[in-house]
Amino acid sequence: MTSNIAIARGALDNIPPIALACSRWFLVFLVFFPFVYPKLIKKKKFIKEEFLKLLFLGFTGYAICGAFPYISGLTTTVTNMSIIYALSPIFIVALSSYIYGERLKFIQYLGILMSLFGVTYVVFKGKLNNLVELIFSYGDLWILFAAISWALFSVFLINWKSKFDILERFTLMSFFGSIVLLPFYGIEHFFFIPTTFNLSYFYFIIIAAIFPGVLAFLMYTKLQQVLGASIAGLTVYLMPIYGAIYGFILFNEILSSFHLYGALLIFLGIYLANKKK
Repeated sequence: MTSNIAIARGALDNIPPIALACSRWFLVFLVFFPFVYPKLIKKKKFIKEEFLKLLFLGFTGYAICGAFPYISGLTTTVTNMSIIYALSPIFIVALSSYIYGERLKFIQYLGILMSLFGVTYVVFKGKLNNLVELIFSYGDLWILFAAISWALFSVFLINWKSKFDILERFTLMSFFGSIVLLPFYGIEHFFFIPTTFNLSYFYFIIIAAIFPGVLAFLMYTKLQQVLGASIAGLTVYLMPIYGAIYGFILFNEILSSFHLYGALLIFLGIYLANKKK
């Protein structure tokens, strides 16, 4: 995900955000489709049965989490995006509690509040005046909504049983994500920022599809098989570190003290929110 956030900043002047998200997921679909096509033909009746679920998962995990980070990159930094997006495990805990009635301990509520305070500290750059006067970057809000959407996606992905294996499901969700984005892509192209189909366009959609799409999926799946889902899930905690490195090396961003304090509060909050005892 961190490389995807870096791409969001790098593509800033080369390809519109929704065009990038829509094209990227459709390319991912095209890459995997030949491998899953024979199985999907045999399971085609299940596509109808799971249509609404696949559409919802494609919308939350692929359309929103695909487009919103790219829109966020228009007005905020890679470092900010990485720190704020690292809040998604907190939203997963909170939504699991609300939707499925999982009871939380006091220390978990404390962790949620601490993480929310940490992200607020980052959004308002550690300044009380900014909070009082509501001075912030709209890009921070876009990435915050993406983190919430990813949490929704994750909660239902885990709890909704499927007749499709992980690769088949990933391919179908990529397709539905691109289909959901298609009308917004049209609105963006005809009324806001037209897409220029030049070398930059193809360069960025291929990079976005291959690295944070195809390769990230394959590597994360392998990591889950080797180390287990709980350990693999800890990789989200490394996002602010990688984000700061990308921001510093690629975009000359400066790591400020509010980034450090906010990230520490978020990390501590995530740790407390995931404590069962």
